[in-house]
Amino acid sequence: MKIVLISTYELGRQPFGLASPAAWLRDAGADVTCLDLAVARMDEREMAVADLVAFYVPMHTATRLAATFIERVKRLNPDAHLCFYGLYAPVNEDYLRELGADSILGGEFE
Repeated sequence: MKIVLISTYELGRQPFGLASPAAWLRDAGADVTCLDLAVARMDEREMAVADLVAFYVPMHTATRLAATFIERVKRLNPDAHLCFYGLYAPVNEDYLRELGADSILGGEFE
């Protein structure tokens, strides 16, 4: 399975919310790519072939920024499963589902 984990904003820190799940998913045999959109551009080639695209949303700013990428991800790969995880995913579930989220995972990622 091809998985892309995305962070949009982490207050200038490295996104641990990507590194930890990426390690677990790789241990389970997944092909995982991590993108920190605070410091890099979205890799459209990775989006186009992903089975799962998951946005880490630990805070309000990250959630609002992630929402701006949903349409682009859906356009690049309408078949990809779109997931949001982190503290702000369940709080914003209705909003994120209206935008196209397929699954919402709440609580701490670890």
